[in-house]
Amino acid sequence: MRKQSIQDKLICTFNEVRYDIFEPILLNVARLRFGKKYNKDNDNPLISITIPTYDRGQLLIDRTLPSILCQSHKNFEVIIVGDCSPIETVKILKKVTDPRVKFINLSKQTNYPDDPKLRWFISGVDPSNYALKLAKGKWITYFDDDDIMKPNFLEQLLGFALEGNYEFVAGLYEEEQNGFVKTKGQENNEQLEFGGHSTWLYRSYLKFFRYNVNSWRKSYNCPQDIDMQLRMRKAGVRMKCFNKVVSYVRPRPGLNTIGLSARLDIKKN
Repeated sequence: MRKQSIQDKLICTFNEVRYDIFEPILLNVARLRFGKKYNKDNDNPLISITIPTYDRGQLLIDRTLPSILCQSHKNFEVIIVGDCSPIETVKILKKVTDPRVKFINLSKQTNYPDDPKLRWFISGVDPSNYALKLAKGKWITYFDDDDIMKPNFLEQLLGFALEGNYEFVAGLYEEEQNGFVKTKGQENNEQLEFGGHSTWLYRSYLKFFRYNVNSWRKSYNCPQDIDMQLRMRKAGVRMKCFNKVVSYVRPRPGLNTIGLSARLDIKKN
């Protein structure tokens, strides 16, 4: 459990009160306005895939985008938002010609804490929130800029959500660390969140839930995705885990680890 400063405690308390009051109200209003539009009869909705990035343009081109563009569900848009990305990344991503892929580069970078671990907790938070503003799909999914979608990622998650009338679903993912592969994301009694960030699919009327740029200040459940999923659950969103692997998390070229471990390894070297 992370030790908080007085400033951290004040900001977290303010946010918690604000979220507890307003997010359940906004959810009920959104359901009244848009809930009837979600039924099994619409089997080909537009899905918005949001991807924050900084300097992984080539990895996006080589690994992530090919896995997205070969999806069995074809009606989607990909919104890539750069966190004030360097010019090399901009040049690479501007070469993508598929009309379903859009790239926008923010002029100002997210205000990150100096500690690399805390920085990782909110990596790409401003681009992610900006992408939500641009999303036109009936459904939204988040995806990391170095992960891999299974070819039926969108089709399976959408079918599962429609069948159960769920507002938010997340699947399992296959993770590789130091040569060992594990399946992760299962529901259990020890933690309320489930799935992986790059396995989410949810109704677009939930996009008033924004990533919390101050989640790193919390004493626990600091990562932005965990913070947001738990707020959804607390507000009363209908959520369910899809117990099949839908994405792969692999080390980036030249590394043996992923996530925070990879970031710390890069910093040491």
